[in-house]
Amino acid sequence: QLVESGGGSVQPGGSVNLSCAASGADLEYYTLGWTRQVPGKERVGVSCISMSSGDTYYEESAEGRFTISKDNAKGTVYLKMDNLKPEDTGVYYCVAVTDWATVETLCTMESYEYEAWGQGTQVTVSP
Repeated sequence: QLVESGGGSVQPGGSVNLSCAASGADLEYYTLGWTRQVPGKERVGVSCISMSSGDTYYEESAEGRFTISKDNAKGTVYLKMDNLKPEDTGVYYCVAVTDWATVETLCTMESYEYEAWGQGTQVTVSP
């Protein structure tokens, strides 16, 4: 089970923090991350982290602006989003999948391949 918190509306250049609390499995064998969905557009894998190795992946536009981190003891993954742009707007879903490939592969695969999804949280960036 994945429970998200955070999100909201900010102006361009602002910051938003997202959290995803996971339960029900041994997270050491999972990769967790965030995907973004915008109506009418393809879903995008934004950032993911391996709970065992700590390896990370960032979508190209997120590189240098977003930071993903984890707290294994709390079973929680965080996404710190800085210098937000209007194109970052969307519903952000926390996702989880067994750690069977590279973080980049896991973060960019098809939606149906994820084993768990959070409820989604809206992030809106507008003047």
